[in-house]
Amino acid sequence: MSIRVTHTHGEDIAVTAANGTEILRYVYRPDPDPFESRKPYAHPVRTLSGRTVTGYRPNDHRWHKGLQMTASHLSGQNFWGGNCYVHGQGYLPLPERVGSMRHDGFPEFTVEDDRLAFTEELTWVENGGEEWAREVRGLTVHSVVEEAGAWALDWSIRLTNVRSEPLAFGSPTTAGREMAGYTGLQWRGPRDFTGGTVFAPDTDADAGKLMGTQGPWLAFTTEHDDVDGHSTLVFAHAPENLDEASAIHESHWFVRSEPFPTVAFSWAFFEEFELPPGESFAFRYRLVVADGAWDRDRVGTHLEGLPW
Repeated sequence: MSIRVTHTHGEDIAVTAANGTEILRYVYRPDPDPFESRKPYAHPVRTLSGRTVTGYRPNDHRWHKGLQMTASHLSGQNFWGGNCYVHGQGYLPLPERVGSMRHDGFPEFTVEDDRLAFTEELTWVENGGEEWAREVRGLTVHSVVEEAGAWALDWSIRLTNVRSEPLAFGSPTTAGREMAGYTGLQWRGPRDFTGGTVFAPDTDADAGKLMGTQGPWLAFTTEHDDVDGHSTLVFAHAPENLDEASAIHESHWFVRSEPFPTVAFSWAFFEEFELPPGESFAFRYRLVVADGAWDRDRVGTHLEGLPW
């Protein structure tokens, strides 16, 4: 299926499928509140039939915005937004610790009949204005297939430390809060994903038992409010992410179906890791957005047909 791309310069990039459904809007003009960690995000994200599968500024966490790259604990700063976890004191509003990600440009931007691929350059800026990291981010919309009722978004990150000292990546769990290891690329679902079904390959574990586990992919299905229908999201790692020889640090799933729906590809769930000055790390991820309630076999078969 072909796509149409609309770039409103300085604000956002919208992708519309041939059937007229806007399936993705990537917003790089920062939202106004610095406490929410000003940075780009993807919202709304929709299935081909028009079901919205991302949430934006929910009343429980205003800094949750669709699909976004985050770092909850980074050398004492918070590039996630909102309250900071401090061991022994809980979550505290510490606006002086909340950093931001500055959009610097799109060095590559390619639109084909059925594919959008762009590279974005960003700078991670701590709250006092010091530049801590340079990021090269890649987004690719592809495999928009009407017959399958699905499309795919690939999201990559290459992050380089531009400080004179190491960058320490962690999470609330590395700071002392059990099973709250959220950080990295994070999805927040809309309200009707609450209580949805979460599953992974080779296990019957649900969301609660999958929290903190590892695996090549994770799927989340729900039945929508308002309209009759289901949606399925599949979160998948590129093979090298799980290769101990090539990945800088082990990845684990942060996943909740209740009290609110969220998934993160956590790169520092249980343990901190450091990025030395001048060095980089990289990850690649894939999100499949599908109409219908897919099962384990259908997810596995579909992913096999999407080579990296």
